[in-house]
Amino acid sequence: MTDLTGRTAVVTGAASGIGAAIATQLADAGASVALVARRQDRLDDLAGKLGPRAIGVSLDVTSQASVDAGVQQIHKRLGRPDLVVNAAGVMLAAPIEDGRLDDWTRMIDTNVTGVLRLIQAFTPDLIAAAGEGLTADLVNISSIGAHAIFPGYAVYGATKAALTQLSAALRADLAPYDVRVTNVEPGLTDTELATHLDSSGQDLIASMNEQIGPLAANDIADVVTFAVSRRREVNLRQIIALPTRQA
Repeated sequence: MTDLTGRTAVVTGAASGIGAAIATQLADAGASVALVARRQDRLDDLAGKLGPRAIGVSLDVTSQASVDAGVQQIHKRLGRPDLVVNAAGVMLAAPIEDGRLDDWTRMIDTNVTGVLRLIQAFTPDLIAAAGEGLTADLVNISSIGAHAIFPGYAVYGATKAALTQLSAALRADLAPYDVRVTNVEPGLTDTELATHLDSSGQDLIASMNEQIGPLAANDIADVVTFAVSRRREVNLRQIIALPTRQA
């Protein structure tokens, strides 16, 4: 029920965490996969484990020149993708009263503008694939932070709310072309995102992990693999995946 043989996927944020787990499951299901992130060494290591249908492409979603070069490489090596997963993201504790403009800008550039760069690059491929009767998917990894309020994370939550809204609007734009858009909002999940936080933020995540019990990255990969492997007439447009104990 999750056979993706013949499909070509692009997964951003594939060097670790949710992105790496998604790329692995898509490859295991038969897809050719372009692993996209900044850390080429990690990409090469994962691609080596996944086999000849996986390639690592170093790309910084905050740089248009880097995106353009990476997209060209993907097209050259794998051809036209029909499945794009935007899993690259950054979460920083940047309280409004601290005025951390650099941190705010980094989150906006990665979580919103970076996603838009990939959408701009690959939407023509998705439309062309769907026009030939193939299944075409755009998957955005948002966050429960798009809805839940976490003090000190206003800008992070705002970027994820923007991504959730963008996904809904894109579905309206792309549905007439038979391109599916899926927005996935994970709750508390054990990933490297927590390592980007200061000590107080890491303590908060550790406390939540102890009280709630986080999801694993593979749990989110399961959700994505299931969604993109449905018959092309079925679009699971909005999925919220929470630990059972997370309200």
